[in-house]
Amino acid sequence: MNLQEKAQSTVVLIRAEGMGQGERELQLKLIGTYLKLLLENAWLPNAICLYTDGVKLAVSGSPVLEQLKALEERGVRLILCSTCLNYYGLADQVQVGIVGGMNDILEAQMRAERVITL
Repeated sequence: MNLQEKAQSTVVLIRAEGMGQGERELQLKLIGTYLKLLLENAWLPNAICLYTDGVKLAVSGSPVLEQLKALEERGVRLILCSTCLNYYGLADQVQVGIVGGMNDILEAQMRAERVITL
């Protein structure tokens, strides 16, 4: 199985508004680079699930909206936690992806051969 085939059987979970720990600017830079490299290398996961603070990446003003839109256009399912969006009052600001429930995230995980949590 090559890297592209492995990627297709993978689900990425994004649970923060960035990647790693540290200054917010660094976290946003890292997640932007990660998403950009997924696109450049055609390592497209089956789905990216965003929950808790991660949903903030898919709403108005996010610095990674273009990367997320490009991933979605190339067939990556973006699943946003509706509970999280409602908790933060962001449900009306969603710019990319589908608003789903925890059941949708759970189903994506169970269907995946590999789950990567950022």
